[in-house]
Amino acid sequence: MSAGTLDPANLDAIFKAYDVRGTVPDQLDDTLARATGEAFVEVTGTDTVVVGHDMRPSSPGMAAAFAQGAAGAGADVVMIGLASTDQLYFASGHLGHAGVMFTASHNPAQYNGMKMCRAGATPVGMETGLAEIRDLVALRATTGAVSGERPAPGTITERDVLADYADHLLRLAPVKGRRLKVVVDAGNGMAGLTAPVVFDRIGSGQVEMVPLYFELDGTFPNHEANPIEAENLVDLAERVVAEGADLGLAFDGDADRCFLVDERGRGVSPSVLTGLIAARELVKQPGAMIIHNLITSRSVPEIVTELGGTPVRTRVGHSFIKATMAETDAIFGGEHSGHFYFRDFWRADSGMLAALHALAALAETEGTLSELLARYERYPASGEINSTVHDQAAVLARLETQYSARDGVTVDHLDGLTVTHADWWFNVRASNTEPLLRLNAEGKDEATMAGVRDDVLTTIRSK
Repeated sequence: MSAGTLDPANLDAIFKAYDVRGTVPDQLDDTLARATGEAFVEVTGTDTVVVGHDMRPSSPGMAAAFAQGAAGAGADVVMIGLASTDQLYFASGHLGHAGVMFTASHNPAQYNGMKMCRAGATPVGMETGLAEIRDLVALRATTGAVSGERPAPGTITERDVLADYADHLLRLAPVKGRRLKVVVDAGNGMAGLTAPVVFDRIGSGQVEMVPLYFELDGTFPNHEANPIEAENLVDLAERVVAEGADLGLAFDGDADRCFLVDERGRGVSPSVLTGLIAARELVKQPGAMIIHNLITSRSVPEIVTELGGTPVRTRVGHSFIKATMAETDAIFGGEHSGHFYFRDFWRADSGMLAALHALAALAETEGTLSELLARYERYPASGEINSTVHDQAAVLARLETQYSARDGVTVDHLDGLTVTHADWWFNVRASNTEPLLRLNAEGKDEATMAGVRDDVLTTIRSK
């Protein structure tokens, strides 16, 4: 019988919809990483896999163990070492190989995980191979069964792709114009490695970078590397104002997400940055399709339509956005969570590429970032508000009954419950992993938004 991290109950807990995520060493360890490497090769049929890892103390060992398992299954392995997640996606797309990134993104220090993709950075999720990988790991752990003759082991080599990654991003979003001063908060995560290389290659002293928490430290001694939480932007905001900087950039632990702080130290909604990048991408390809998820601000589809593009609404989650981008050939997609997806980047998300778009747009103007973004910031929003609810279906049904009969209201169930009115909208979605309902609301003005938010929360939290 299996035990420890290979126990089927543990595998069911840590193999999530889009990745593997859990605590070290009780849920993830080198043994599990090795078994997953072997299963990954067998399920995907890949002959080469690229492996990268973040700065968490457990990441190098688990990356090496995965490589051993993958090589044992007959695949060649290319180790790119310390990397951001979008750097791993670059390697997968640029080299044409499958890939795995060892990271727990913004999670606390005791966590780690695996993000997997096929060649061309095509994601591997529960419906596209991850369930089969989990089940094969469980089967091997419980029976030891091996199908067929064992292949000859593959090779394990090392390759540095950081400079090529930086050059590729700067070809997609060159920064030219006036000189900028930028504070970058890496949160002791992987942007501490990637940002200096990318910014140095912009050239001609175009950007003066003020580093904040660039030391790679997977224990996160200064603050959590999760910039969606306002408290983790406090140090950056204060430093931007103190330095008289043009803007601030905050990255999460694996640097695939980016958040902005303007020259006043005020956080910028990812929906606003989505609108800005959409406008820039539509200049490159007029009339193109732009993806936005259903809790992105109403301003995004409005702006896309005004600029002659076609907005496409999706569910929340990178697998839905990437699939819809492939179906529609959309040029760009943005999410409320700070993920930004680019067709020219293998439809993968890149926080650094989003940051370069913001820098490039600002460098082309003489005004401030807040002035540049004013046209994209139209409606007050609640942000995501979580409530503990054990009977989620009952609450959603109660909300639908309460609102569906009102004049001028439409209801849809693309992802949870969305209720839309000319003056406001809200969405309530159930968490996949916790007994939570997540509320997002927006209104034509602050009073309207606050009224809708409070009314919905009263229903959600009533006993």
